[in-house]
Amino acid sequence: MAALPGAAAVVAANEEPAGIDLFLPAGYDLLWSSVTILIIAVVFYKFVLPPMNKMLDERSALIEGGIEKAEAAQKQADQALAQQQELLAEARADAAQVREEARAEGTAIVKDLKVKASEEAERITETARRQIEADRQAASVSLRTEVGAIATGLASKIVGESLEDSARQSRVVDRFLDELEASQAVASNKEA
Repeated sequence: MAALPGAAAVVAANEEPAGIDLFLPAGYDLLWSSVTILIIAVVFYKFVLPPMNKMLDERSALIEGGIEKAEAAQKQADQALAQQQELLAEARADAAQVREEARAEGTAIVKDLKVKASEEAERITETARRQIEADRQAASVSLRTEVGAIATGLASKIVGESLEDSARQSRVVDRFLDELEASQAVASNKEA
């Protein structure tokens, strides 16, 4: 009957817990669970945590390096933009200056062409006046000669003697033309 006290212990151990014992594990379960957790924690702390920390540090360094690179790139982009805006402002100023110089040059060219055209017009007018004066004098000489010949012919017929002497003919013609001009001058003074 020695087996009975052991069987009673097994039956007593198989008894179902009641009350608060339902929520509390048995002491041996607590002991072995704590040992297992402790072993897992030591293994995790010694073998898993250092590579994870190393990887997280590398990622952190990479992210910080990326941020620094992005900040440097942003700074370079801002500098390039400022430089580009400065160059654009210079180009606009140069273009305005070139336009102003072109306007001034165009105005000077137009002014020079007007002066040249005016001088050419004056030269042409003067040439025309000289030509008209020369033509008038040639017409006057031609007219005097023709009028003289006609007047001499008429005077010869009227007087009945020949006026073939050139000196006499010249005097008669000159006197006739002088009288003609004098009568025209008197007529133009009366009209004025």
